[in-house]
Amino acid sequence: MTKTGKHRLFALIFAAATPVAGIAVAQELPTNEYPTVARADYVYACMAVNGQTRDVLEKCSCSIDQIASLLPYAEYEEAETLLSVGLKGGENVAWTKIPQMQEKIKNMRRAQVEGELRCF
Repeated sequence: MTKTGKHRLFALIFAAATPVAGIAVAQELPTNEYPTVARADYVYACMAVNGQTRDVLEKCSCSIDQIASLLPYAEYEEAETLLSVGLKGGENVAWTKIPQMQEKIKNMRRAQVEGELRCF
């Protein structure tokens, strides 16, 4: 086969493998700003509460994806930190109870509820 023949053959193979407009379109995924470990931690905890089945894995994964679509990671992380610190109790954590901090927790919980409603 000549060099020109090889180029034509490659062009035909490439053209055959290239999707025709409207037939195979790649789905654009949302930006994944949540670190994998944060997503995995959420799914692990969700499965611990809801069961260790494949179905629950899919639902929990869907749920964190929904949360990520509604709440930027920085806000999620801040609310998780507030909840963690608030669990310690005592006077040193009283600042976690002020309205601005409680609003951050409420925003995260709203996103979690939305994830549960859409996925479970």
